[in-house]
Parts: sequence; C-alpha cells; structure tokens
Amino acid sequence: MLARRIACTLVAWAATVSAQPERSALPSEVVQALPGAALQGQMRFRLWGFDVYDARLWTLPGFSSQGFERQHLALELRYLRGVDADLIAERSLQELRRQATPTPEQAQRWLAEMQRIFPDVKAGDRISGQHLPGQGARFWHNGRLLGQVDDPSFARLFFGIWLAPTTSEPGMRVALLGLAPGNTGR
Repeated sequence: MLARRIACTLVAWAATVSAQPERSALPSEVVQALPGAALQGQMRFRLWGFDVYDARLWTLPGFSSQGFERQHLALELRYLRGVDADLIAERSLQELRRQATPTPEQAQRWLAEMQRIFPDVKAGDRISGQHLPGQGARFWHNGRLLGQVDDPSFARLFFGIWLAPTTSEPGMRVALLGLAPGNTGR
C-alpha cells in the first residue's frame, strides 16, 4: 500500500515537472507582454483525425480558472499544417457565436477585424493572443505584432473559444486550464 502511494506520488510529480517549460520555451511576445508568466496547460487540437495546432496557455501567478475574462493571459497556437487566414477568421466567428449572439453589426465588425489581423499560416507558424481585461486583445504572428482589437466583448468571447465552459472542445479547456479530468472549473 505504501509502495503504491509512493509510486503514484512520483508519477504525479514527474508529470508536473515535465509540464513546466524552461524559461527559454516562453515565446518572446509572452515574456514581454506578461512578465512572470508560466505555462498553465497545453494540448494538441485535432480535427477529423488531422493535427491542426498545439495550444499553450500562459498565465500569471494567482491565475484562477474561474473568471478567466478578468485576468491577463496569453494563448499560443503553434500550427502543424497550413491554414488560410479567412478560414481562421470565419471559424473563430462561428465559435464566438456558440457563446453569445452578437448583433449583425458586431459580427461583421469582429470578422473584419480578424480578417485584417490574422495571416495565412503554415506548419511551424505561431499565432499568440494576449487577453487585455476590460480592453480587448492583442495578437502576434511568429513574435511580430499583428494588431489589437479594442473590444472587451470580443476578447472575452474570443478567448472563451478555448476557456469558457461553453467551448466546443471541453477536453482542451480542461487541459489548458490545468484542471483535473472531470473538473469543469465552473
């Protein structure tokens, strides 16, 4: 019994240690935008059996999975295949609409902003987004600033694609927030 408890503790410790990134693993834009950030969680997104991107959530000390929209954080997506910018923007708008019903004007404005900001990506490219509570969101492509959307509603819903309880990918949400499986963190 004691040996089993020790073995379980060692496995849990090893998983925690291996999940901690080295300081150099933090993207430069995260280091600049969120000094002191650490990896909260990560997961690979697959669609119809194809690997699309690896997602990593970077947070500040004291981060709580409840009320993510009130906290500074950064989400990094490292693409594993090429994706067209218009597809990224349109799919993002679909996911925004899963969480709320924007007015037609809001939806058109948000789509136009995403089309303005998001580039076509190829395998190995990174898009990082920083949540600016009460202000909006800032985006980078491979460490180069792309632009900012100054709309707190957009930012809350955009990061909610991955972090809100209403996400279409609850397993990814649990992994990114670093929650135990079965814990929804509501």
